[in-house]
Amino acid sequence: MERDRFYITTPIYYPDNRLHIGHTYTTVAADALARYHRLRGRDTYYLTGTDEHGQKIEQAARDKGVSPQEFVDEMAAWIQDLWAELGISWDGFIRTTDPRHTKVVQHVFARLYEQDDIYSAPYAGWYCTPCESFFPEGRVEGGNCPDCNREISWVEEDAYFLRLSKYADAMLQHIEDNPEFIQPVSRRNEMVRFLESGLEDMCVTRRRDALQWGIPVPFDPNYVIYVWFDAVTNYISAIGFGEEDSDFDLWWPADVHLIGKEILRFHCLIWPIMLMALGVPLPGQIFGHGWLTLAGQKISKSRGNSVDPRILVGKYGRDAVRYYLLREIPFGADGKYTERSLVERTNVDLANDLGNLLSRVTAMINRYCDGVIPAPGEMMEVDTNLTVVAADAVAEAARALERNLISDSLEGLWKLVNAANKYIDETAPWSDEADDERRGTILYNMSEVLRILAIALRPYLVDAPSEMWRQLGLEASVSFDGTCWDDLGWGGAPSGVAIDRGDPLFPRLDADEVLQDNGKKQERKEETKPMIDFDTFSEMDLRVARVIEAERIEGADRLLRVMVNVGHGKTLQVVAGIAEHYDPDDIKGQQVVVVANLQPAKLFGVESQGMILAAEDGDDLSLLGVEAVLPPGSKVK
Repeated sequence: MERDRFYITTPIYYPDNRLHIGHTYTTVAADALARYHRLRGRDTYYLTGTDEHGQKIEQAARDKGVSPQEFVDEMAAWIQDLWAELGISWDGFIRTTDPRHTKVVQHVFARLYEQDDIYSAPYAGWYCTPCESFFPEGRVEGGNCPDCNREISWVEEDAYFLRLSKYADAMLQHIEDNPEFIQPVSRRNEMVRFLESGLEDMCVTRRRDALQWGIPVPFDPNYVIYVWFDAVTNYISAIGFGEEDSDFDLWWPADVHLIGKEILRFHCLIWPIMLMALGVPLPGQIFGHGWLTLAGQKISKSRGNSVDPRILVGKYGRDAVRYYLLREIPFGADGKYTERSLVERTNVDLANDLGNLLSRVTAMINRYCDGVIPAPGEMMEVDTNLTVVAADAVAEAARALERNLISDSLEGLWKLVNAANKYIDETAPWSDEADDERRGTILYNMSEVLRILAIALRPYLVDAPSEMWRQLGLEASVSFDGTCWDDLGWGGAPSGVAIDRGDPLFPRLDADEVLQDNGKKQERKEETKPMIDFDTFSEMDLRVARVIEAERIEGADRLLRVMVNVGHGKTLQVVAGIAEHYDPDDIKGQQVVVVANLQPAKLFGVESQGMILAAEDGDDLSLLGVEAVLPPGSKVK
């Protein structure tokens, strides 16, 4: 990929102050790629933003007692603050409520309508509000969304449709002619199978009497434009599509759309077909990375297993969180998240390998070289071998990053980190056998390795590379901001520079201490209850249930009124003390475990006919579920 510009995008997110570690994964990965291409000297544009229309936004604002615009203004600012805290270096932040975006969406809709690629017809099918997705009758079983498994509603209304079927063959041909268009290969194969099964035209509007908060159809005020048609258009509206004297031709087509695999269909089929119909080139690549999973399930706020990135950054620092996300998970595959693995990665890779390397080298330069980077002397075979490892590691990292394989690139760089630690042990500059010249050569070589790593790690880490540069004393002689990938050749460290040894780059963590009670240091006595016999236990009727609806109980901050389907046509009303941990919308459609034969009781004047089971640890609470999706009423034994 030898181009002088690079345009990368991430999905624009529903503005919510509960963005979890999965959203962070996508955003940090895109940021690493953008930073790398800037280091290569390419003009780079990294676009992210917020998706601010749709029914769930309208409902969330209503629940909060504010207007939709007030709601999205507050949340968009919150997300920008979060990304800034993580060091995300976006060049553009698009909001779908921006007037320039609205103008482009309406222009695209009207143009496709005029050329008969959008037409009006009756619609009858399923609609999932949390996913903002339409589904034909044949894709839905049991009244639940095939994507998120929450309850969905049947919709019948006149609507406007996008002629996806007209472009299905052309879309399939494009994928076959451009094997890198959808990556990794498993995602490409999935989209090919989807196309081969038959692509149906898609409803792209909602009636105004069903949804107010959206971009109006420009020629029919009775309708608003479907949120996904609206949202994907951001990739061209943000760079001036249809505007005079804009930068659109400079940046488009995008080089990479980086997305989570759950939204493949919208980005790999619907969006490219919209572009085909407009006569606009398709993006170079759509890369669908995998999910972060927790206990075998995708991390998701709707599942109640979300992980707050702000808490992790507060505990471990943004570099540790960024490194873990980028290194732990093979990019493109699913990865299992645990906080313990984050601590282990931080201790082993960052504290022991990288941080200790810097600490050892600067300590020896202070001790043996009066705190000044020495001049190198004659190179021995062990020294030249290290230069080869450095060149190979840098080349391996670059090859991987050109293919968006971020974890592979870090693995390549850590070959140099490990080789450098081994080199110190083998050459033993502290030994009596090392004279001043030999010791100076060894410590110069180690200074040079650290200089190379400080540059090569800039795509992944925000703070540590500049701190390495500072401790090496290089900031006075060479501008860190001015360094680039071309400066990674051997021999760039200037001798005679005074170092400035500082605190450990990554202090080693006590895993048991930081993980105790998820960061809480207090000890609690284990609660015990009297033993019961089996007959007593067997009297409890434990059932798998599905949440039908939920709402807050006025005057009760901790309570929700929850209606659950317990199978066989039976529903129960349950008062659950989970309002501090779950919003009503987030648990609709969720699978839970209930005690179905509990004696009814009134709480805050509302009758509770059962109990939803949850696990509690201090301030943390999580609803109990079962691993597989089971029909409501299934017996829990």
